[in-house]
Amino acid sequence: MTAETAAIPAQVPAGSVPRTPRFIDVHILQTLPFSNVNRDDLGSPKTVTFGGSTRTRVSSQAWKRPTRLAVEESIGARAQRTRRLPLQVAHALGKRGWPADLAELAGVQVIRSTDSKLDLEKGTSRDEEHTVQNTASLLFLPDTAVQALADLAEKNREALEKALGTKAAQKPLLPKDAVHEVMRSRNGSIALFGRMLAEIPGAEVDGAVQVAHAFTTHSTSVQADFFTAVDDVDQWATDAGSAHMNTGEYSSGVFYRYATLDIRELAKNVSDTSTERELAESFITAFIGSLPSAKKNSTAPNSVPDLVHIVVRGDRPVSLAAAFEQPVKATSAGWAEPSRAALGTYAAKVGTLLGASGVLHSGHAGVDDAARDGLGPRVESFPALVAGAIAVAWSQNAGARA
Repeated sequence: MTAETAAIPAQVPAGSVPRTPRFIDVHILQTLPFSNVNRDDLGSPKTVTFGGSTRTRVSSQAWKRPTRLAVEESIGARAQRTRRLPLQVAHALGKRGWPADLAELAGVQVIRSTDSKLDLEKGTSRDEEHTVQNTASLLFLPDTAVQALADLAEKNREALEKALGTKAAQKPLLPKDAVHEVMRSRNGSIALFGRMLAEIPGAEVDGAVQVAHAFTTHSTSVQADFFTAVDDVDQWATDAGSAHMNTGEYSSGVFYRYATLDIRELAKNVSDTSTERELAESFITAFIGSLPSAKKNSTAPNSVPDLVHIVVRGDRPVSLAAAFEQPVKATSAGWAEPSRAALGTYAAKVGTLLGASGVLHSGHAGVDDAARDGLGPRVESFPALVAGAIAVAWSQNAGARA
């Protein structure tokens, strides 16, 4: 633990019974410039009406995906959300020298052999060599699952070859229990974000992470951008002008972002404390630094948070979204500074209402030079802030969480 992180005290009132760390709440204020990082079906920035005014919104799904990908890069273990598992298995077997028709049968059999409601749809997915039905629902599996299923097909190649081209190919040909074992497999990404797969017994995973939709702390309106594209090929004088014209829609503002990590749920999903701690640190770091990528090439909205506030709680997760139910009014300093002030003021009031016994640790880091009342001690950097929270959440006194 660094001197910076050691300076952040665990805020347990004198004489109270220490609680076990249960939740890590992450509150972020982030200013996005002219951008559209999350579009609706018409291409406009997503919105929400809150406190009687229209705000720009970024869906939790849009922010979770770049966060998940950053976590997977950090821990070196990827998961894939896909309906093309049969095609992937067929492709893997094709690389091993299997004939295309036999590889395609094996790909379909990894679903058919589950002998469950997990089904194949009528549509197909294809690559250069294979055409295979997709699964009817998205699967979320470790990226090692494809090779594991291909290995299983190898062990049962004789049965697949006998059934190829016959009615027997419509029946399960791979051992169900072995297929289920692969479908139940998980890694750190799945442990954090969870998996809905009720068709396979034991495959469903309750995620340890909850992520809220981000929204602006103030009212916003859509801003239109008329643009043109010029044809680079030389034009005759009578043909001069734009080769393409269109209008894009954007907005800008200060967003409140919130996520909470359930330490007890994470402990259920992984096998050891060191992995819990690594995943928690990777998630919080990724959530702070991630950004949805829509329209990034034309807006480059690569900002960093103005303020991050992290709380380790022993009672329940607490969102501070209501701090902005009354939209912040812009001042000569813009929206960012009054948004930071509103968050600190509301956090202090909530802390008084709930009492301090549930808060085991609190701190913040941001662009302000001075500490913000209600947000715990100030540290100099986001890495120090994350390290301090992780140290308290996985302290020696935090052993039994079940």
